[in-house]
Formats: sequence, structure tokens, C-alpha cells
Amino acid sequence: MASPHHLKFDGVSFTYPGSLRRVLTDITFAVPSEHVTGLIGENGAGKSTLLHLVAGVLEPDVGDITTPPVTGFIEQETQLPLSSPASALIDAAVSELRDIEKQIGDISARLADEPDLADAFDAALAMAEQTGVWELDARIASVLAGLGLAKVPLETRLGDMSGGQRRRFALAALLLRPVDAMVLDEPTNHLDDEGVDFLINELKEFRGPVLVASHDRFFLDKAADSLVDLDPGLGHEGGTGEGTRQGTLFTGSFTDYLQSREDIRRRWEELYVAQEHERSRLEKASDQGESDIFHREVSKSESRISDKFYADRAAKTLGNRLRSARNRLEALERDELPPPPARLTFHGIPEHTTLASLGEPAVVARDLWVGDRLGPLTVTVQPGEHWLVEGPNGAGKSTFLKAVEGKMQITEGLLRIPEEVSIARLSQDDEWIDLDTPAEEIFAAKVPPKSPTLVEMGLMDAETAARPLGELSLGQRRRVSLGVILASPPDILLLDEPTNHLSLALAEELEEALEEFPGTVLLATHDRWIRRRWAVRTSGRGKILSLPGRRDD
Repeated sequence: MASPHHLKFDGVSFTYPGSLRRVLTDITFAVPSEHVTGLIGENGAGKSTLLHLVAGVLEPDVGDITTPPVTGFIEQETQLPLSSPASALIDAAVSELRDIEKQIGDISARLADEPDLADAFDAALAMAEQTGVWELDARIASVLAGLGLAKVPLETRLGDMSGGQRRRFALAALLLRPVDAMVLDEPTNHLDDEGVDFLINELKEFRGPVLVASHDRFFLDKAADSLVDLDPGLGHEGGTGEGTRQGTLFTGSFTDYLQSREDIRRRWEELYVAQEHERSRLEKASDQGESDIFHREVSKSESRISDKFYADRAAKTLGNRLRSARNRLEALERDELPPPPARLTFHGIPEHTTLASLGEPAVVARDLWVGDRLGPLTVTVQPGEHWLVEGPNGAGKSTFLKAVEGKMQITEGLLRIPEEVSIARLSQDDEWIDLDTPAEEIFAAKVPPKSPTLVEMGLMDAETAARPLGELSLGQRRRVSLGVILASPPDILLLDEPTNHLSLALAEELEEALEEFPGTVLLATHDRWIRRRWAVRTSGRGKILSLPGRRDD
């Protein structure tokens, strides 16, 4: 029997009602206490679905899920009462701890008249000590500061906050709530460096099991003790179809995983080639006849008895060889290794003719102010340069990109961009309304005629592209958004947290494609995996714009 402080999946499979496509197949693994397991895989592999099964939002078709008594859960898209102040969210998270404090006060007031309450009083004191009731106010302040929320008034309505602030308050509530296990879906989205470091430390100090779905490579490398890859394209160990186990467990860091993943894929390809060679040989042997196997001319001088002896021996030899070949072929086909599925590989950014010959900068900002969100900023961006825009939450990274795009009014200073240049921006959060329309139709309506399709760009396979957008994961919708702005590349490409929700493989491929992109790039990100490799991966064109700012936006 599993420990109450373990998360355990035993043969879990799931298909959404009305769908013919199984999302999860025979998932089996465990997350022990004091361990952080990262859940990874291609967009649409079923990571969020598996977490919803843990949270009880969905029920598995088959299999069992064992969870500790109290399991905290935070989703990718947080559903919060927008009319409530942040204080209500925090108060709800710590209400159980406040109740312990209240219980101690009530028992203390009655203890003189009811001495038999002494044992209950001692138990309440022990619980208060164990759960940190006496340091609760300090703990609340520490968590809010760690997530960059210290300067946000708690009376602020959740509906008046940015999406990033709401997300961080939801994370704060989970960290403050007394739980036995934690399940998190993309927790580092909207966190700056200090916030990510704070979260990593919180998870390492947590005494229960943690299961976290993430595409944050730096976070996975530092926080996870092991990784479970749900990608069916990983290898035959990961499963490829109905009745085949899905999910491969890797121990060690994300860096270790990268090498192990390639080793598994290579072994699978080698085993498949060897199998198909053996299949061809056995099929040929099974189709052979007597004249192919036994070639012998009988001498005219030999007797009829001799003729019969050799004929019988030939028949026996033929029969044995045919039976052996056919039996081995049947065994191979019964337990055959499926072919490695074609990897979904981003084919890069289509060819683009830059306007670098105009002889003037692509972007000029002089003492630029945008309300109280950005400024003063002075920078000159030359055509073809790639700039990494970094800074803590509230520094104005998204504001700067929106101002360059012309979507935000400047209040002071100068912002000059040549009129001839084309500009496209990938926003931090995707907003779609046509959720009942197939992804390929939405994409086609937003790109110029004769643009490459999502499939031709390597962003989706044909089956996924034909599905309604509402049936796709956030990562798959993100691929549509990325395809829209890259199908006809602009002169100035603005990318706001481009790796949010993207699979690890696509994030790597996007980085490589950007290195070859001749246009101008302004990329705002908290992704430290990108940032620490920026100068090298952009072949000397990489520039860095560091924006100072408050951690309260």
C-alpha cells in the first residue's frame, strides 16, 4: 500500500468524452515525500490532463491515483473570484491555521474551570508549533515578498490586477495553505528571477511530494529530482498507441534528461532498423519453396530407394525451415516494435528580406516614458540586431514592446521607427475567441495568401491542426499564435515571453531559428535558460537591455 505521503499513479488511462483520441495510456509512476518530480512532454501530450486527474477535476477511465489527505493544486489558468480583494484569497488560505490559534484561545479561557481540557490544550499547542501558527504573519509577508507582491495592497480587487499578479497571488495562497502534497501547472510563468529562486527554495523545503508540469528549463534543472516525460514520440519505452504504456521516468537533472532522451531515441531507431531487417529475411525464408532450399541432381546410377531417401530428407528439411521461419515471423509480428513516430520539428522562420539597407535605426528611444510603467529609457536598435529585454516584474518589458508595436501611447520623450518597416508581436498571453473553429482555419484567416501552413511549418501535425482550437492545450494554442506572426516574418519581431507554454523541444528549435533570422528581434523574457546562452546563440548580434524596476507589477 502506498504511503499517505506519496503521489502514486497505477495504470491510469484517460480519453475525453466524445473523443476517439486517447490522451493518456497506462501511466504508472510514484512521487515520494520530499521529492519534486517534473512532468514534461510535447504540447498536447496530456500534462495538464494528468494534473486535473490528480486534482479530482477529471476521473480516469481505468487505473488508480493515490494522493495524500490534502493535496494543493494550482492550474495554468487560475479561476479566481475577480470581485474579491487579495486579502480574501490569503485569509482563505490560512483559515485553518487561524482556527488553531482561535482554538487555543478558546480552550485557554475554559481551562481553569475545565481541567480535563488539558490534553486538548497540549494537542492544540503542538499543532500550532508544528504548523508555524505563531509565525504566520511573518510567513505571509515572506511569501508575498518572495513572489514580488509586497507592494501590492491586499485590498486590491483581483479583477483590477494584471494576469501575472493574479497568478502569483494564487501561488502565494497555495504556499501558505497547510497541505500534504502540491501539484502545480506551469508555476514559473509570470515569475522573475527572484520569484523563481524563492519557489525553488520553497519546494525543496516542503516535506511532502510535489508534482509540477513545467516548460521552464532552468527551473527543472534546479528544482526537480526526477522527470516524467509523457511524450509518445520519446521512444518505445514511452509508448506509442492503444494498450502501450506511456510515460518514461528519468532521474537526475534536466541536463541529464536531455542526454538520456537522445540515447533512448537512438536505441529505439537502431532496434527498429534491426527488426525490419529480420522481418525481411524471415518473410523471404517463409516464401521459399522446395527448389529454393534443396538443390540436388540425383545421379542416374542411383537406385529408386536412394531417390526416395533424398526426396524425404528434402521435404523434412524444407518443412522444418519453413515452420521455423514462419513461427519466428509470427512472434516478431506479435511483439513488434512500432516505428519511431516522426518528430514534430519546427522548420524555422521562412525566408525574409530585411530593410537594413534603409540606412537608419530600426528603433530609437530617447528619454522615453510610458506613464508610470516605463522610463526613462534611451536605446538605439539597429536593423538586424537581436535584443534581449530583461528585468524584474514591473520593469516595463511588455510595455516597451507594446509601445514599439504602437499599441501603447508614450507620455514623454521620443520613440522613432521607420514607417516602411513591418512589425509583429507575440503577446505574453494568448487571447482567442473562435474556440469552436479548427486551428488550421483560424491560422489561414490571419496570414497572407500562399503562406506556409501550420503543418508545413512543423508546428502541428495534420490531425491536431484540424481540431477545434478549444480542444487544444495552451501550448498548442501558443503554437498557432507563433505561426501567425512567423508565417510572413516582419522586419521587427517582438516576442514577449515566447517560451511560455511551449514544449521544451520547440523552445530549443525556436532559439536556433532566431539565431538565423536576419530581421530585428526584441525578446522580453524571464527564461534564464535563454538569457544565459543569449550572446553565444545570436552569433555576436545579441544585445541586452536591462530595465530596472519594481517587483510589484
